[in-house]
Amino acid sequence: MTDRLTPEQRRRCMQANRCRGTRIEQMMADELKSRGIRYRRNDRTVRGKPDFCFKMAHLAVFCDGDFWHGREWGEDYLARHPMNDYWVKKIERNRQRDHEVDDILVATGWTVMRFWESDLRRNVAECADKIERHLTEYRAARSRQIYEYDTQYDNLLMAAEDEIPYCDGENE
Repeated sequence: MTDRLTPEQRRRCMQANRCRGTRIEQMMADELKSRGIRYRRNDRTVRGKPDFCFKMAHLAVFCDGDFWHGREWGEDYLARHPMNDYWVKKIERNRQRDHEVDDILVATGWTVMRFWESDLRRNVAECADKIERHLTEYRAARSRQIYEYDTQYDNLLMAAEDEIPYCDGENE
């Protein structure tokens, strides 16, 4: 399959493809912001630079483009959409990298959520609901841990209670 564009036109076209700040990311950012949910964008300190990062909850959210990350990828897709070897290898490598990043993050205790471009375009609120639900569950679990931690000290004296006589070991 030959390219219909000149090398200069192809270069400009490829430069226009952004790796962050895409429309689907902006849609998700607007939805999360409208709900009052705070996040970090493209945090370099987290493996894979998730599109949205919630460090306290160990949640990494990726908004994947259908084409670039190979949605419905396989033999039937390639039969319907013939591509040269360069694109097949590139998209296969993107998919492989996605799996590697997911495995590393999960192994280090993170939860990974990936949303497809078409799902975000269809219903961004539903995708944001999943994130909000996870964050709510995290906060509830964290508050239970704090409560359980505090209850183990019930038998200790409070500042207003009578003192227990101090015994230094000599006057027993």
